[in-house]
Amino acid sequence: ASSPCAVQQTMASVLVKGGTVVNADVSVVADVLIESGIITNVGPNLSAPAGVRVVDARGKLVMPGGIDTHTHMQLPFMGTVAVDDFYIGTQAAVAGGTTMIIDFVIESRGQSLLEAYKQWRSWADPKVVCDYSFHVAVTWWSDQVAKEMEILTKDFGVNSFKTFMAYKDVFQLDDGSMYKCYQHCSKIGAVAMVHAENGDLIAEQSKEMVTKGITGPEGHELCRPEEVEAEATGRAITIANRANCPLYVVHVMSKGAAKAILSAREQGHVVFGEPIAAGLGTDGTNYWHKCWRHGAAHVMGPPLRPDPSTPTYLMKLLACGDLLCTGTDNCTFNGDQKAMGKDDFRKIPNGVNGVEDRMSVIWEKGVHAGLLTPNQFVAVTSTNAAKMFNIYPRKGRIAVGCDGDVVVWDADATRTISKDTHHHAVDFNIFEGMVCHGVPLVTISRGRVVWAQGKLETEKGWGRYINRPPHCDFAFEAIRRREKANPWALLDDRDLSKFSGKVEREPYTGPVFQIKPASAPAQAPAQAPAAAAAAAPASPTRGGSPLKVRQPPGGGSSITFG
Repeated sequence: ASSPCAVQQTMASVLVKGGTVVNADVSVVADVLIESGIITNVGPNLSAPAGVRVVDARGKLVMPGGIDTHTHMQLPFMGTVAVDDFYIGTQAAVAGGTTMIIDFVIESRGQSLLEAYKQWRSWADPKVVCDYSFHVAVTWWSDQVAKEMEILTKDFGVNSFKTFMAYKDVFQLDDGSMYKCYQHCSKIGAVAMVHAENGDLIAEQSKEMVTKGITGPEGHELCRPEEVEAEATGRAITIANRANCPLYVVHVMSKGAAKAILSAREQGHVVFGEPIAAGLGTDGTNYWHKCWRHGAAHVMGPPLRPDPSTPTYLMKLLACGDLLCTGTDNCTFNGDQKAMGKDDFRKIPNGVNGVEDRMSVIWEKGVHAGLLTPNQFVAVTSTNAAKMFNIYPRKGRIAVGCDGDVVVWDADATRTISKDTHHHAVDFNIFEGMVCHGVPLVTISRGRVVWAQGKLETEKGWGRYINRPPHCDFAFEAIRRREKANPWALLDDRDLSKFSGKVEREPYTGPVFQIKPASAPAQAPAQAPAAAAAAAPASPTRGGSPLKVRQPPGGGSSITFG
């Protein structure tokens, strides 16, 4: 008899035998047959067609491949480029059980969104070893941007656009532009995404830190504390709500930001939150590490939080459904790149690893810790992402007709995370030394085994770009219903049903006050200096002490004793 998960031969079709199939809603012992990249049968005791590659999964879990909602492969940023390109980055993904990533096109301010999208496709298409898709950033606003957003949605399968409230003078949008962008997103059926931090405060406080001599990695967290993220999260939610647009908050890193999302959802706002592997698996105490390279390796935006209870808090919100998906913000820079900020934390390239370790970290901190069930694990690592971005049930489920994206998972096995064994190009791992229960034994991308027995079996360019249709029911059903119920009033915590919409009334015909143009003030005749001095009133005194008269804001005067 073959050992568990032994691979018998390499062919185009795959039969996964004897495992427990775990979907977000149900688990069942069954075989899974994948032919021509599609699942064609799920059931007990399936016979293997001639030439099919057989994977023995007895005693193991068979789950939908992971979907990482947030990566930045080979991103040009802060004067350098992320070292995980689309080839290395997607190899790391499949080694960790992830079979699809959603990366970001981020154009320069003033650049055509279409031009940037085509550039990113040219980087990714020849390299990816698993399926992928793109969100597109909006870093400036104009009629051209609005038109190109609509083209991207209709013709290029983009259904999500990201705005930044941080990175002032680089990516940051003002509130008015965000409002216009979110209105347009709602119109074209796209989800608005936001990086929520108060960029103006960060810009000012980062200067203050350097002035005080705080130039190390700890300054990064000190100038963008939790309340800066929480305030921006609440503001973004308000803007999206007034625009009647679903909002997806990326990399929720703090309790404050999570509470803002929770509060808004309780009021009926259509908002979703995405914690990431870094925020679920480690914390911001690393910024105060005595080793500069260690602290700098953890620098990302928003920063990890020094409150060590934050990861568990976020995991519990995933478990109860108040946070939705999990990504990684995988954006890796080597130590020498990070060292560009050795004398000024503002110059440290922001970004950490995560795409390879996300599944194991969430299993360890969620399922093994007793906070998530295996079904919930599938939901937060795959199914919810597929629903959110309108590719379900093609992705995120094991059933007949779905893509053959499958991971065979050993819940009892352990592995120790290390930069020495990971498949990233980066020379550091923020989870270094973490022992994780839950290991991907075999990863299958559209019916092709790409990871087995600890080895990659990938091919450059195997992955496909996945189009994501607009007007996703998961995000837009509530929007449509509230528009239908009351097209005038948006949700509010007060009962304004009697005070919404236009009032039909007779035109006003009464008197109207007329504002007269201000006349130029009359100029006093010029006086000789001596005469002016003689005419000047004596300074008031009290007990022989001179009084100081100052002009306060708003006019008038105030008197203080010298």
